[in-house]
Amino acid sequence: MMHGHAPHGARGRDGAPQRVDHATWGKLLRYCRRYVPAVAVALVCAMVGTVLTLLGPNMLSDITDAVQNGIAPDTEALERVVQTVTENIEANAGARARLQAGGPGEAAGDAAGSGLDAGGAAAPSLDDLPAMPAEARTALLSDVEVDGVVITAADQKKLLDIFEHLDMNDTEAAMAALDDLPASVKGLVEPGIDMGFVCHVALTLVSFYVASYLLTVLQGWIMTTVTQRIGQSMRADISAKINRLPMSYFNTVPKGDILSRITNDVDMLGQSLNQSVGTLLSAVVLFAGSLFMMVTTNGWMTLAAVGASLLGFALMMGIMGRSQKYFLRQQSALGALSGHIEESYTGHSVIAAYNAEDRVRAEFDRMNGELVDAGFRAQCLSGLMMPIMMFIGNFGYVAVCVVGGALALDGQIGFGVIVAFMLYVRYFTQPLSQIAQGVQALQSAGAAGTRVFEFLEAPEMADESAKPALAAGSVRGEVEFDHVRFTYPGSDKPVIKDFSAHAFPGQKVAIVGPTGAGKTTMVNLLMRFFEIDGGQIRIDGVPTSEMRREDVHALFCMVLQDTWLFEGTVRENLVYRDEGVTDEKMQRACRSVGLDHFIRSLPQGYDTVLNDQVNLSQGQKQQMTIARAMIADKPMLILDEATSNVDTRTELKIQQAMDELMSGRTSFVIAHRLSTIKNADLILVMKEGDIIESGTHEELLAAGGFYADLYNSQFAE
Repeated sequence: MMHGHAPHGARGRDGAPQRVDHATWGKLLRYCRRYVPAVAVALVCAMVGTVLTLLGPNMLSDITDAVQNGIAPDTEALERVVQTVTENIEANAGARARLQAGGPGEAAGDAAGSGLDAGGAAAPSLDDLPAMPAEARTALLSDVEVDGVVITAADQKKLLDIFEHLDMNDTEAAMAALDDLPASVKGLVEPGIDMGFVCHVALTLVSFYVASYLLTVLQGWIMTTVTQRIGQSMRADISAKINRLPMSYFNTVPKGDILSRITNDVDMLGQSLNQSVGTLLSAVVLFAGSLFMMVTTNGWMTLAAVGASLLGFALMMGIMGRSQKYFLRQQSALGALSGHIEESYTGHSVIAAYNAEDRVRAEFDRMNGELVDAGFRAQCLSGLMMPIMMFIGNFGYVAVCVVGGALALDGQIGFGVIVAFMLYVRYFTQPLSQIAQGVQALQSAGAAGTRVFEFLEAPEMADESAKPALAAGSVRGEVEFDHVRFTYPGSDKPVIKDFSAHAFPGQKVAIVGPTGAGKTTMVNLLMRFFEIDGGQIRIDGVPTSEMRREDVHALFCMVLQDTWLFEGTVRENLVYRDEGVTDEKMQRACRSVGLDHFIRSLPQGYDTVLNDQVNLSQGQKQQMTIARAMIADKPMLILDEATSNVDTRTELKIQQAMDELMSGRTSFVIAHRLSTIKNADLILVMKEGDIIESGTHEELLAAGGFYADLYNSQFAE
């Protein structure tokens, strides 16, 4: 079996190195355009969910401030009380001065307005209270009301005694003085957490997080559905593409590599898109949103967090640039290894017969090593991203804590801002890791997409839907080869040089000759599996190039030397794609080839499923393909060494069945055993791509030429 292994590295069929470029992404976007609305909904869900997540730190900051304020005395309330008491003393002092001056008058009014008493001395102020004698302060006290609480003169006196020795900037001293405060004042300044506010913010925060979770789940469900549909569509397109590719393509690309594109590459593409698209968008929104929130919260702490993360950006970009080529090499190596495995298991019996296991194993180890090397380099480089980003994230935490602590000690920010920034730093550095992972997944998707689109864009056979349809029932079966020339693609040696022959309706035409003479090639050209380079092949006077390929295929039933059966029942294999075939017709065909008795001996007869548990010999498989051709009942017949795998006695029985099958049909028979074509109406003797003799069996023997030598050599001692 012809099989070409992919060269080292990531290379295309022409040997040129493959690369993932912007064209691959453009093709992928155009291919997925039908899913744009669904993807847009998923992206909106990701954006809204991310925004809701970003609102959390500010709410946590509010909760932290509320708790912090609730565990420390309300110094502002205490200052309001002292200020009210002081103002009350000042007002009482001014009133007493006016009374001592004999009632309100111009001089007294001026003195009171200027803060002087009647003797020209200044009225007591807040700064003067600590220096005033206790008796003087007490004489100026009267009941006052602060925040709806009445504070008696006695309570005020006690408060002023405490205030005289209290530093309001000393929180620890203020806390210690709480127990000594009067009951009326203590109720105003005693610590207390506003649980109503805390619960309201917490419930709002929980609702935001729940909504973000639901949106994230919805986004994931949409993207999973879309990527699975894309994979399904790609596999269907590849399957349809296979039927539109010329046979020359399959002579140059290993079957295992094609299978790898259908399975490994499509699965890799779908999984990578599922993991990357939604994650990337969420990460970008989270990154930009957290940066915006940090800038609006505090500029210095933002500089600290961003500065710590710049190193991660630089390392991530460097790693992505180096790892891309290894992802593509990994996919190509996987395709080459799949081709080698498919080839090895297909020819396993030959490998065992020639004791070539060591050689095959060595080749497998070499290709497996290439895959491991490419995979290790790709995964190792991409695997560095996560540890680096974790280090950068932790470094950002340290920077924020140091800068935030300094600002808090300076009184510029509260502890709630530091708590919020701790979360913002996580939201800021986490997207870097997600972006790195998303880009890594996109690299894998790009490598797989390059191979998939390379296959989907391979040159196809020309579209012949505009050609008129041909009814198989109206064909008489006259076939003419007119100076046909053909060279296999990629070769410079002609296989068919100048072939001309004429087969009349109902004739049995045998094509004989040594191996490599071009016999099977002529059949492939007749079926239009390949296009001729020159001349014409006409059926009933109409060139096959003017017919649709499917119409040409519908004119022939083929029995090839290589048998093909699929996993299904015996009935399904015999009938194949023909509809309305009766059991009588099917059984008659099987009896004609000597297969009916064997089929009936199977556990379920014609309904037995052919799989690895049902062992059929090569001869039995060939008998089934011959019966399949008899059931198809096409106007013309091609037999390419159809009895090469059966014994002589079975061959005689099959020959009788085929003679009956060929009756009234134009038949082309390729045979090396010349005894099987003695009754042919026309024998064409080929050598090196040309017809060197033609005639009946008797005429060619009488001529004593090349055919006579071939025929007599079968019986020579």
